[in-house]
Amino acid sequence: MTSGPDLSRQADNTAASLAGQAYAFVKREIITMRLRPGEVLNEAELMARTGIGRTPVHQALHRLEHEGMLTIMPRKGVMVRPVSLDDVLAIIDVRLVNESYCVELAARHAQQSDYDAMQALLDRSAVCVAAHDVEGMMDIDREFHLAISAAARNPVLAEILRGLHERSLRFWFISLSAPHHLEDVHDEHLELFRLLRERDADGARQAVQKHIESFRATFFRRL
Repeated sequence: MTSGPDLSRQADNTAASLAGQAYAFVKREIITMRLRPGEVLNEAELMARTGIGRTPVHQALHRLEHEGMLTIMPRKGVMVRPVSLDDVLAIIDVRLVNESYCVELAARHAQQSDYDAMQALLDRSAVCVAAHDVEGMMDIDREFHLAISAAARNPVLAEILRGLHERSLRFWFISLSAPHHLEDVHDEHLELFRLLRERDADGARQAVQKHIESFRATFFRRL
């Protein structure tokens, strides 16, 4: 027979799982612009769409507010935060510094398993380009950069970049929606991969800076 504390832990785990599901759903809707910047959300509607109760949905919304994706307005509702140009510029500046260092480390420390992981992502990327799958390419873009972070063998730097990439996803989705930018990103990843395999640290640094600057230019053309 299950004891009281065990039941309590099970209930807590279930609540956390439901809140996590609601969080993942709403975040994805925001990132992919299905929930538009400035749109006011209705908690009851989100509950109906997810099949999840009020408390987990409420917890998810507060978590997304903490991450800067929502604004909770007392007695008015919850609004998707507009795209902030200041946020984009700040993230780009930090990425330029940290990812430049990251690819230099990756060029020196990458192992065959890292190259295999990157090649598998590039193969998937080619399929997304052919299908013009913007959402799929956005996910692969993140995974490719995470693979480089892993190859750098610096877990602190990898965690910093993971946070930056998560904050970049909505901006990446906007830029990848531009004509031909899927192809551009794929080609830039191929070039970066070639330089990493050749252990050309300086070339990889220049390539990733070009890649980030290409994102900056495309994003601002889309606004």
